[in-house]
Amino acid sequence: MSRIGKLPVNLPAGVSVSFDGDTLTVKGAKGTLTQKVAGDIDIKVEGSSVHVVKKHDTKELEPMHGLYRALLHNMVVGVTNGYTKSLKVNGVGWKVAKQGNKVVLNVGFSHPVEFAEPAGIKLECPGPNEITVSGIDKALVGQTAADIRSIRVPEPYHGYGIAYSDEVIERKEGKTGGKGKK
Repeated sequence: MSRIGKLPVNLPAGVSVSFDGDTLTVKGAKGTLTQKVAGDIDIKVEGSSVHVVKKHDTKELEPMHGLYRALLHNMVVGVTNGYTKSLKVNGVGWKVAKQGNKVVLNVGFSHPVEFAEPAGIKLECPGPNEITVSGIDKALVGQTAADIRSIRVPEPYHGYGIAYSDEVIERKEGKTGGKGKK
């Protein structure tokens, strides 16, 4: 039995939820999000809370019950507060800059790499070695941050690369220089 699925989602002031059988729509101050919902899940709005209800009790429906409740919660938080992810660029002479609607990354390649803003995402460069990804869709913010990180994944010897600001890079010891030979 899904413990997460049973919990109600509280709606802050200014957020409205509508469900028309297979599409869930959440509207708030920052925008509107929609999500397709499987046919055996029902969403009931009761005052300032929303409940995710299973139409019947089967083993296949249990994980989907908790999933749609979590997706609904993420949508409500997204249209009220939004989501942000911060990235740090570590490397000698490496820098990032915002030009128009894209970010130009100089990260050790022979050419600068341009990364365009996807629809619904805002990219900012508060410093020469920082990138901030923000938006209302949690999955899209996370995927965009992962796409930027994949341009230059951090390496374990010097720590060079693009990493999340709270990521800990496990460092490896380099070569010892033949200390064992005599």
